Parts: sequence; structure tokens; C-alpha cells
Amino acid sequence: MFLENTVNHKEQFGWIEVICGSMFSGKTEELIRRLKRAQFARQKVEIFKPAIDVRYDEEMVVSHDANEIQSTPVPAAANIPLLATDCDVVGIDEAQFFDDGIVAVCNALANRGIRVIVAGLDMDFKGNPFGPMPALMATAEYVTKVHAVCTRTGNLAQYSYRKTQDDKVVMLGEQEEYEPLSRAAYYKAMLSNKVREMEVKDPEQIRDQDAS
Repeated sequence: MFLENTVNHKEQFGWIEVICGSMFSGKTEELIRRLKRAQFARQKVEIFKPAIDVRYDEEMVVSHDANEIQSTPVPAAANIPLLATDCDVVGIDEAQFFDDGIVAVCNALANRGIRVIVAGLDMDFKGNPFGPMPALMATAEYVTKVHAVCTRTGNLAQYSYRKTQDDKVVMLGEQEEYEPLSRAAYYKAMLSNKVREMEVKDPEQIRDQDAS
């Protein structure tokens, strides 16, 4: 269970919180919950997201269940410190889509006394660590891993399985393109993909090749 800390102005240092997990696990929902609690406490909050994420709205950070909060889209991590002036809390959504500079930015903000809350996918559709997320998780004071429910087994899901054939690492999508899977279901799905991709040779061709 995550217990929220409070800003200690005497210490003059903030901290980093990372919320990670697969798609449909509630990362953005948890991010919005923490940010709205800070707003309710009358803390000055600034929220950022990558400019490429326009799935639900160009400016709002929106969760899958339509909960939303106003944000500022930025093309690169370097834009965030320029806009995060005189604030108590900085929220960053879809951090995996930012360049590696996001790690230094988050640490610099925390060193300025700001509470930094970051949400993002910890793994891409191939099951590999996603972009700057591993470094963010390593330098954060608090890491919360949330899980979806596997659409095939009903168990906890930590993988984002891509249902389309597009091989690009960065591809925005929703339920039509992705589904959350458990380890077992993901392994079986990836194995099935490899079997389908294997070239099936005609037995006659194999005999002809052996004969030559």
C-alpha cells in the first residue's frame, strides 16, 4: 500500500514517485488520484504529458475510464523545467514516450523541493524494459506497480500484448490493438506468433534440395 508523504519545506528536497505497470492497469487513474488530492490540499500542481499522446484529448490527461485532469503537452523532457516554476507537485504521464532526459529532469525537480509523480509502462509489447522507465524506477524513492486483469486467464496481468502485426516499439493504441496478459498467457501468445511466422516448406521441395 502506498502511503503518501508530505512536502517538507525545511528539508528543501522533494522526491520521485513512479507508478508503473501494463496497459489497462490503472496507472493514469492512480496518477490523477494523487494529483487531485494535492490540488484539494491547495498545493500548486503542474501536469505534463508527451505531445504525441492525443488518443483521448490533446491537452487533458485522461484515464481509460474517462477520469481526466488538465495537463500541458510537451515535445521533449527539457521543456518541463521551464514550465514547472513555483510549484509543489509535478505530474508526468506516459513517461516511457519521453527521451532519456526525463530522468535528469525528474531528479532536478526533486532536488528543487518538488514532489514528482510519474506514470508509465514499465515494459513494451515485446516484454522489454521501456525507454527511460527503468532508470526512473531506480532513482525514485517510491515505486508502485499496478496490475491489470488478464483477458484470457483472469489472473493478474503485467504484459501489454499487441494484437496487430506492427513491429514499431512506439505505437499508440487501445483495446483494439492491445490486451493485458499474465505471464503464462503472454508466453503462449508469443509462442503462437512465432509458429505462425515460421516458413512451412513443401516436402517435395525438401527432398529435391536433399537430392541436389
